[in-house]
Amino acid sequence: MQEIQWSDFERVELRAGTIVSAETFPEARVPAYKLLIDFGPELGHKKSSAQITDLYDAEGLVGRQIVAVVNFPPKQIGPFMSECLVTGFHNDDGRVVLASIDSEVPNGAKLA
Repeated sequence: MQEIQWSDFERVELRAGTIVSAETFPEARVPAYKLLIDFGPELGHKKSSAQITDLYDAEGLVGRQIVAVVNFPPKQIGPFMSECLVTGFHNDDGRVVLASIDSEVPNGAKLA
């Protein structure tokens, strides 16, 4: 594992957001959802593609708070422009489990 400096970590904008909509992304090579996430008044809404279809259904994602990196440059994924990276962890089966927030925080709150 490569060590980083505290200043490296400070540059990563990890923010809380609430999923506003989730829909299947049939054009994706790996099954994924297109997400629209509300990051509050400062950042507004951002789109993301998330390969989390193994453990989550689209309807159950709406209203869920997630943690995302919001300061990566936009990334073109097929016909979709992803504007943030939703975070999670691979379980023993290799499926992605979302990094979760166990008590509601304001949308746009920074990871402390």
